[in-house]
Amino acid sequence: MSGDVIVVGGGVIGLTTAVVLAERGRRVRVWTRDAPDATTSAVAGALWWPYRIEPEERVGAWASATLRTYEELAADPAATGVRMVAGIHADTALAGLGRWAGEVAELRQLASGALAARLPLIDMPVHLAWLRSRLEAAGGTVETRGVTSFAPAAARAPVVVNCTGLGARELVPDPSLRPVRGQLVVVENPGIEEWFTAADAADGTTTYFFPQPGRLVLGGTAEDGDERTEPDARTAAAIVARCARVHPDIAHARVLGHRVGLRPVRAGGVRLDAEPSAGGGVLVHNYGHGGAGVTVAWGCAREAASLALRHD
Repeated sequence: MSGDVIVVGGGVIGLTTAVVLAERGRRVRVWTRDAPDATTSAVAGALWWPYRIEPEERVGAWASATLRTYEELAADPAATGVRMVAGIHADTALAGLGRWAGEVAELRQLASGALAARLPLIDMPVHLAWLRSRLEAAGGTVETRGVTSFAPAAARAPVVVNCTGLGARELVPDPSLRPVRGQLVVVENPGIEEWFTAADAADGTTTYFFPQPGRLVLGGTAEDGDERTEPDARTAAAIVARCARVHPDIAHARVLGHRVGLRPVRAGGVRLDAEPSAGGGVLVHNYGHGGAGVTVAWGCAREAASLALRHD
């Protein structure tokens, strides 16, 4: 089994971690309950920005490393799903951001109090498919199978990497994980080319729109502890109304669909560490990325891979 790794979880964290390990010469299998295009990652609006993620002292390095990778991937957006797109963060002060902000090119404070930036915007269905293809090109595989314990994986590989997101609440188990529900509305794009975000409101709502190929993604919500996965019609109407107040053409855009995802928020922030497994190998944890899994995926994947290889 030497050199074998099983990554449990097929979202953006799991696939990215699997790619890094496979390209470092390991035989990698991904076990995932849901196909990658049916994971929470596939729902994400996916603008690179450290949002709802801790611990602050580690997030900056992960986010910066991921930003540099996305800037490279944006050279081929049709294949990777990554584009560099301009936009506005309303009511956001540059001075209130972490040190990572100094590495973001074209990030500037406007007289209105907003921040203007050119950031990676990821088309997640395309990006997840690209990650899977890159993994398979490196010899890795993706298997759709439910996991109720890490023991079967530990019996088959000396290294197991836990990238199960909210699923780690039962698998580890880790009661410090909780869902933060996000609901989106997908509409026909009335010609909007720049993204827009406004800060969380007291009632857990956000206002944003992200232009993706063939559609405009509207949001959103941040409903702490809410595990509903079905879209709520009243919430959807409120999302459209908020976005239309920023850009009136959105009010008349044809609705293409609704999306709900449960962000895996963890008290204390991301868990990224290693411990002995029941099979005598090592179990690496890489979960609890809140609302910013896309933002830190490559930085966390490289650190998780280093932990895995250290114990290989």
